[in-house]
Amino acid sequence: MAEKRGARAPVTSIYGVGEKRAAAFSKLGVETVYDLVYHFPRGYENRGNVKNVEDVKDGELCALILCVAGTPKSAMIRRGMTITKVAAVDDTGKCNITFFNQPYVRDVLREGAYFRFYGRVKKTGKSAELASPIFEPVLPQKPLRALVPVYPLASGLSQKFVAGAVKEALSAAFTGEGALREYLPTEMRQKYGLAELSYALRGIHEPQTAEEAERARRRLAFDEIYLFALGLIREGKKEKKPSRFAFEKPDRAAFLSLFPYEPTGAQKRTFAELEADMTCGTRMHRLLTGDVGSGKTLCAEYAVYTAVSGGAQAAVMAPTEILARQHYESFAPVFEKLGYRAELLIGAMTAAQKRAVCERLLFGITHIVIGTHSLIEDTVNFKNLGLVIIDEQHRFGAAQRARLFEKSADCHVLSMSATPIPRTLAFVLYGDFDLSTLDEMPPGRKPVDTFVVNESYRERLYAFIRKNVESGGQVYIVCPSVEEQKETLESESGEKVDLSELYTFGAPEEEKPKLFAAVDYAKKLAEEVFPDISVGFVHGKMKSAEKEKAMSAFASGEMKILVSTTVIEVGVNVPAATLMIVENADMFGLAALHQLRGRVGRGAQKSYCVLVSESKGETARARLKILKDNHDGYKIAELDLAMRGPGDFIAERGGYVRQSGEASFRLATLSGDSKMLYDAFEAAKATHAKDPELALPENAALRERLSCGKETDIS
Repeated sequence: MAEKRGARAPVTSIYGVGEKRAAAFSKLGVETVYDLVYHFPRGYENRGNVKNVEDVKDGELCALILCVAGTPKSAMIRRGMTITKVAAVDDTGKCNITFFNQPYVRDVLREGAYFRFYGRVKKTGKSAELASPIFEPVLPQKPLRALVPVYPLASGLSQKFVAGAVKEALSAAFTGEGALREYLPTEMRQKYGLAELSYALRGIHEPQTAEEAERARRRLAFDEIYLFALGLIREGKKEKKPSRFAFEKPDRAAFLSLFPYEPTGAQKRTFAELEADMTCGTRMHRLLTGDVGSGKTLCAEYAVYTAVSGGAQAAVMAPTEILARQHYESFAPVFEKLGYRAELLIGAMTAAQKRAVCERLLFGITHIVIGTHSLIEDTVNFKNLGLVIIDEQHRFGAAQRARLFEKSADCHVLSMSATPIPRTLAFVLYGDFDLSTLDEMPPGRKPVDTFVVNESYRERLYAFIRKNVESGGQVYIVCPSVEEQKETLESESGEKVDLSELYTFGAPEEEKPKLFAAVDYAKKLAEEVFPDISVGFVHGKMKSAEKEKAMSAFASGEMKILVSTTVIEVGVNVPAATLMIVENADMFGLAALHQLRGRVGRGAQKSYCVLVSESKGETARARLKILKDNHDGYKIAELDLAMRGPGDFIAERGGYVRQSGEASFRLATLSGDSKMLYDAFEAAKATHAKDPELALPENAALRERLSCGKETDIS
């Protein structure tokens, strides 16, 4: 039966997968046999890590090869609970093994037989103990696997069942209708040293050695980037579509007269590009990138001015309520002077308030609406929507952006990103956009002095925080995580296993320092270090109202120290903020660190950024030095690109986070193998140059692959 099903068959075609298990698999994104084959392990139990009783350490997760010494004995310790005990030995000592509710082991663990037991060892002196370990018979004709996959699970699924289902799926996927076929040509695989697809998929699920697992991962990681790059290139610069919104060239002088400063040359260049797009009768599809403080908001306001002065409405969508409010507070006074009405539409508003705004939009009373995801609701409709602006566009999924564009079939679209991207790379990653770059800073902006320190500076750092607060400043402290926690998966034995204890790909990393977590660190600062100073925290898992309250307290000056995750990377403008401290700074990308530094230095007072890192790695230190020595975001981006490759930029463009927040690339290590990234893009360009439509017979399998899988969001 299985060999006739093929990759496109539903997951229910796998033996043992009924309605309930299919629903559980669905929660993992697994709907078909193909999806199951591409449901990769998060790591592997290293059962090849065999120790002897004498050398094993207390709490160690490992394997012991032992001889059963005696007959297992069972007893019922209470109603519904049995306990079975047996002793087993090796040449160095004895291990007492206990099983709970597994009375069948009495018939399996025969005296004198050898088994490999895998579990967490409890060691007291010379005595070793195991509780409900996984056990496998040691037989000469059946070698035991060293690496056993550990999969992400959903309720109702076990490791053993998923592993069995994947094994059957691997057989089904390569036979029958819709069978998976190799889609990379032989010459490409040879050029880049890649394994065949069938080898890679079997090797990732059932590796015999660590080398085989890594070779499989490398091929599948290459595929992820290659298919993503091919999608980008095929998307390309789309043919310009006509638009009924061919506006008259606006009175730029009248608009600029409302501002007390002269635009930069880069802003003037962008004004001209926006005018050309919005007056020519074809639909604008433009991306505006610019460094922190380069003046993107003024350019966005000019685009809105072009639309509303031409009789249309404009919508501005921001990823957070905090940022939406900030835009509203900037836009509303300007357009009120020009006679146009701007309104806010966010989740925190009451149903009645939202309804009133929607009515005014529908009848054209409101000319400009600024909001969050609320703008894409079905209840929001426009009389004459001519311009959509998406701020921090990479934070929205393609489906969310599309729902806003659907409010007006031919409206102009301006996307904005505060991540400086090297222009050569931008043309590759954003080929479907026309590009405007604000590569010039307004005069008078003071650079933020930046320092890199380690834990030995902790007390001096606390003194510096106090000094800034006492002189009227406010302080951001950014942590890499929300709360102290370990990421765990349920193993075959049912035990929760820390991911750090599993075998994963690549060379062993240096010992990681303790991660600072926002909630715990804020509590420590408030109770022990600064009990006389108001300390608060904000992070992405908080409810919108709670985040809004914390940010508002900081913006008003009521709160002096705000401990946060990178949720404040894009946030309210707080001119009194004079100090940015980033804990575990080596864990952040340079683009993110530069964004964070841009949160301070917005007022008259001298401002500082302190990057705290305990990393001993030369690369980490060199990267932080780049930030210390440079303030031009585009130069920082160029240096980061040269040092680490395009990983962070690709992650933003299309690792795009999915709606769940998980990165779309599951095996590709974006910052860890820049050569693979370049190789995959080079290969994709070669494929597209030879066969843009993938119409040649040799690309038939590639066409099938693109239609079968859930591809990375690239639009």
